[in-house]
Amino acid sequence: MTATTFNFGLLIEAEQLVPFLGHEKLRIVDLSRNSVYEQLHIPHALHVKPRLLVRQEEQASGLLPDDAALQTFIEYLNISPEHHVVVYDDEGGAWAGRLIWNLHCLGFYNTSLLNGGIHAWLAAGYPTSADNEKLTKVESLFNPNLNNINQYRIQYSELLEKVQQQNIQLWDCRTEEEYTGQRLAARRGGHIPNAIHFEWSTAINRQNHLKLHPLERTQQRLEQLGFQLDQPVVVYCQSHHRSGLAYILGRLLDWNVQAYDGAWSEWGNRLDSPIITGESPA
Repeated sequence: MTATTFNFGLLIEAEQLVPFLGHEKLRIVDLSRNSVYEQLHIPHALHVKPRLLVRQEEQASGLLPDDAALQTFIEYLNISPEHHVVVYDDEGGAWAGRLIWNLHCLGFYNTSLLNGGIHAWLAAGYPTSADNEKLTKVESLFNPNLNNINQYRIQYSELLEKVQQQNIQLWDCRTEEEYTGQRLAARRGGHIPNAIHFEWSTAINRQNHLKLHPLERTQQRLEQLGFQLDQPVVVYCQSHHRSGLAYILGRLLDWNVQAYDGAWSEWGNRLDSPIITGESPA
């Protein structure tokens, strides 16, 4: 059985995963808190700490790791080009989405987000384990390919140019207080000019085990806010953690989506970047 035989989309439900538990070409990755993983997790799930997904610099806390760290990450995941990676967390999909974005930047696309993560899994009554997964080293590791990285990532200088030209849609995934500048998480508060606010967790149904609301509902809300889904969009938050879920939502909606991994930690810490405070004119 090859990875394509799994027939998983970018978003899968718990019942789709159950029949494949333990399959040699399936890699289940858990991004839950340590305390949760140690107590229970999906059988055969490999635990990943979120800090492995980011690189910190003086002004930015959520950058894509450098080439060496990305290679080390692939070795830790122990995946070949034939593997399929299913990712979940305990918060509704943000860290899981961030990991999938990292893999997409590397040219690895056999990826799925488990809808609702560990909460949906437990609610369905499926088996759990407390064992640490011990992996047999695969013979042919996936070789990262960064040639198409700009398809998924935008950096400060390019984003600044597009903002100045008013030639970009921006989705700010943070809280309203961060967006307006009432809450400071960097040297300066506010948002990038022309950014539209739609908090990442708005897409999550907390009454349904942190599963996503129907995509039609989220799409309708985004369009009501003024987003045009036939035009490219850049998603950002504070460190490209919460916008990890926005990236997944964009892909699920067939949107041309890039992530700004410098995020507000970079934009707000710089003293020369244009910033808007208060509510958006819309």
